[in-house]
Amino acid sequence: MSANPGNQLSPWNPTPPQRGSFPLDHFGDCTEYMQNYLKCLKLVRNENAPNCRLLAKSYLKCRMDNELMDRVEWDELGLPEDKKTENTKGNDSGKK
Repeated sequence: MSANPGNQLSPWNPTPPQRGSFPLDHFGDCTEYMQNYLKCLKLVRNENAPNCRLLAKSYLKCRMDNELMDRVEWDELGLPEDKKTENTKGNDSGKK
């Protein structure tokens, strides 16, 4: 008896996931970042701590810099943006 329902053979074309799967770090370029992140998770008992999110961000940045994953905006990954100094021209009207 065949394990294929209906006994019809059809080609199976797997599709890669949109996110969550990326190349292994064979050369260990980001191992230090990964270990720091995992230590942080262990310390906070896998809670969603802000300091661990920053370590996750540094790990993902390392992966992006070493072309181990595609460049993605931080807000799409649910991580905080860097604090940017904004130019406040035009907002100083009335201040002298």
